[in-house]
Amino acid sequence: MARKSKAKKIGVFPGQFDPITNGHLDVIKRGVPLFDELIVGVGSNPDKRDLFTIDERVEMITALLKDVPHTRVRSYSGLTADFVRKNKATAILRGIRDVSDLRYEFQLALANRAVGDVETIFIMTGEQYALTSSSLIRQVVSLGGDVRKLSAVLPKDVLRRLIEKQPQVLVKTPDAPQT
Repeated sequence: MARKSKAKKIGVFPGQFDPITNGHLDVIKRGVPLFDELIVGVGSNPDKRDLFTIDERVEMITALLKDVPHTRVRSYSGLTADFVRKNKATAILRGIRDVSDLRYEFQLALANRAVGDVETIFIMTGEQYALTSSSLIRQVVSLGGDVRKLSAVLPKDVLRRLIEKQPQVLVKTPDAPQT
C-alpha cells in the first residue's frame, strides 16, 4: 500500500525582535520540533521606534540560528496572517510569559484565525525569561541605562551591538539636567 505524502508542517514565529532576546531563542528552539520548518518572521510595528533596522535584526537572528536546523529568517511587512499564507505555513508560534501576554496573544490568535484562517500554537517561555521584554530593553537603552546588566537575557552578539549603538540612541528629555 502506497503512503500518502504528508503536507509539510511550516510554522511562523513572528515578531519585531528589536532586540531578539534569549527568551525568543528559547521559544524558537523549543518550537522547532513541532514543525518541519520554522520561519522566524521579522516585522516592524509602526507604533514603536526601532532600535535596529530590519536588515540588522534579520542578520543577527540568522547568525544566532545558524546551527538550529529547519529554521529560516525572513523579513516582512503588513499583516502576519498574509505572511503566514504567503509562506504556506500551517500555524503561528507564539511565546507566553505571563497572564498579561495570554490575554493579548489570545486576541491576536483569534484575529489571525478570523483574518487568515490560521491556528496559533503557544509555548510558555522558560521561567528565567518570564520578565524579559524587548520593549523594556529598548527603554533601558534609550534612557542610557547600563545594558551590560542585561547580559543574562541577551545573546552576546546582541549585547555587543547594543553597547556599540547606545550612544547613538540616547534620548534626552527636555527637563533632564544637562551635565
